[in-house]
Amino acid sequence: MFDFITPQKKYHTLDFYLKKTYQSKVFKVSLNGDFTCPNRDGTISRHGCIFCSEEGSGDFAGERGKPLTIQFNTIRNIIHHKWPNAKYIAYFQANTNTYGPIEKLKSLYEEAINLDPNIVILSIATRPDCLNDEVIEYLASLNQKIKVWVELGLQTINEQTQKFLNLGYSTKDLVNAVNRLRKYNIDCIIHIINGLPNETFDDMINTAKFLNTLDLQGVKIHSLYIQKNTILSKIYEQNPFKLLTLEEYVDIVVKQLCLLNPSFVIHRINGDPPRNELVAPEWVLKKFVIMNEIDKKMRVDNLYQGIYYK
Repeated sequence: MFDFITPQKKYHTLDFYLKKTYQSKVFKVSLNGDFTCPNRDGTISRHGCIFCSEEGSGDFAGERGKPLTIQFNTIRNIIHHKWPNAKYIAYFQANTNTYGPIEKLKSLYEEAINLDPNIVILSIATRPDCLNDEVIEYLASLNQKIKVWVELGLQTINEQTQKFLNLGYSTKDLVNAVNRLRKYNIDCIIHIINGLPNETFDDMINTAKFLNTLDLQGVKIHSLYIQKNTILSKIYEQNPFKLLTLEEYVDIVVKQLCLLNPSFVIHRINGDPPRNELVAPEWVLKKFVIMNEIDKKMRVDNLYQGIYYK
């Protein structure tokens, strides 16, 4: 039996992995490096991915333009009162965090990892088409000093849906990026979204199965939600499409977890929109209800991550 399985949790949670690895509570501190995105600045498109918020999916990151020290300390001081001995992940979240001159990347990343001696991981959210050889080689050198994670969005394996989402890159691009990063032992975390417009149950299951073909270290599973001031919100307003119910989402996630490689660390199992920015569905705000329902179904049905992994 896998060591991550407990009476409460039947999948390989991030909290379990971090406590086992660092013998401590470890928190992400989301930083804003004031990056943009080639899918917004006109290099690829000016529209961005249709689900992406005005903050570049960095709604909970630090305030754009503020020094990293202030961003970090603001969040760290809140966490410190609850867990005074916690360690930290410096997380560049908003927009595309390798899209810029290498000098900017070096300056920001070096500053970030030196903000606090208890920072143990540098996590970077980016696009697979924004990882040239120079950037990857630099990340490889950083990975010798501190653990480096790179987060990439697959979202779905369905090519028609990818085009609808206006991702601006292909599955092939993502696979290539993962392979090049893994050559240097850089951890890769992949995002997928359940409930995308016109996606079937099989599409979502096939997306999970595809992840098993990659050398991954982590997975983020998100529920689709509609956020204000996005292209997706305009599409939904003009022609409302079916959104998953909580029950449907729980059923899909449990089946995906049962199929996934048990070595994959599950970083998230639900989306996390700002409350005042949410259009629909309302159930995505019930973060702990979602987690509890997934846990309950896995316990009742005697399931665990990887039970059907081949």
